Amino acid sequence: MTKFGRPNVIFILADDMGYGDFSVFNNGLSETPCLDALMSESVCLTQFYSASPICAPARAGFLTGRYPHRTGAIETRELRGLCNLALRETTIADLFKRSGYATGLVGKWHNGCLQDRFHPNARGFDEFIGFRSGWQDYWDWVIDRNGMHEKADGRYLTDVFTQEAIGFVERHRSEPFFLHLAYNAPHSPLQAPEEDVQPFEEKGSFTKAVSTIYGMNRRMDAGIADLLAALDRFGIAGNTILVFTSDNGPQFSGEGEESTVRFNCDFNGAKGKVYEGGVRVPAIVRWPDGLPAGAQVDATIHGCDWLSTLAAAIGVVADGVAPQDGANVLPILRGEPANLPDQRYWQWNRYDPVITSNAAVRDGDWKLVRPVIGETVWIDPDEQALDSVFRDAPWEHVDPIETPMPERSIPEPPPAELYNIVEDPLERNDLAAADPARTSKLSTMLESWFEDVEADRMSIGGPWAEA
Repeated sequence: MTKFGRPNVIFILADDMGYGDFSVFNNGLSETPCLDALMSESVCLTQFYSASPICAPARAGFLTGRYPHRTGAIETRELRGLCNLALRETTIADLFKRSGYATGLVGKWHNGCLQDRFHPNARGFDEFIGFRSGWQDYWDWVIDRNGMHEKADGRYLTDVFTQEAIGFVERHRSEPFFLHLAYNAPHSPLQAPEEDVQPFEEKGSFTKAVSTIYGMNRRMDAGIADLLAALDRFGIAGNTILVFTSDNGPQFSGEGEESTVRFNCDFNGAKGKVYEGGVRVPAIVRWPDGLPAGAQVDATIHGCDWLSTLAAAIGVVADGVAPQDGANVLPILRGEPANLPDQRYWQWNRYDPVITSNAAVRDGDWKLVRPVIGETVWIDPDEQALDSVFRDAPWEHVDPIETPMPERSIPEPPPAELYNIVEDPLERNDLAAADPARTSKLSTMLESWFEDVEADRMSIGGPWAEA
């Protein structure tokens, strides 16, 4: 709280954007002048971790302050409801709304794609314009405005979201507001205006896919600049908390000109993996009236920390919400001491969670990783096709999939890996064999955590339960 009253909050979330997509981190390979400049005005978090290496669970962690498993949003499978945020969960928008804030979501939701009870308007957001699924075409788009569908009008979707965000701020500038601006850039499909792609194609150093991704980020960066200019124009920039981060690391896939592999500060792994490249993402917080500019925080901060932190920033005790896995890190952002959880956890695979696949625990300087088992990330192609049809025609009636999960034959897992992240942030030196006692201890921690969050998830009663 400041002498100017309750602060506004704008939480900007990019989609599949890593450290290496900021030009300040890649020696000018890309062009993100607004975000680069914003860093000098903000508190920069050097060890910020998303709640998951993939989008829907990561978003659930932000919205609830709880590990995604507890919320039921464990996966991206839309028609199975595996991205559904359980109805028993209180969202950060619920908390802000009952605290007298105008609340809005512009952009991607992906925490409940079917049934009105999972719609953003039913989860604390007074206003919603965007799409509920995992991705949307940038030119031939279909978006939802408070339950009514609108089709493409010739504008690029990132520009639509920027303009809608500015419109929300303008409408509510005389009252406290919470705006979640969830850009879908640079998530696929890889599409951008030619004027934004051309500068990178002319360099001749990138694949067609990477040039397009850099163009997508360039356009989003320009949109953020327009939003910041609007805050200045309305005279509310000083008392507006603005957070920028990403839901997970960059997507690396494709071959030849379709390859999206690009510089990401040499971190190990990418989207979908619990290595640093999949969960460690850039994060900056600007609040001119409440936080120092140009500061750096090296503490381990987690995606589940936002609810408690932002609630503290607006002077609200997070009563009536489920027990939090995240912590209030506002004192740390101010350069003051604060207690943080001793351990932080991640796990993700397709369909039913498997603790021996793609899981990790961070304990102080140390991180234990259970590498991904390929069979656990297989997707039924028929289900994938049905999900794609839903994205293209979300106004059509689609029945949820409630059949048993596909059967999989899962082999014995590879050995656990152990890294000292402070000394080896790129995860190049596996110390598991050299330190079996620590490896065993962290493995036990990981398994105990998994049993706890899975028991919580199972108590929901399934992705379509009323609980």
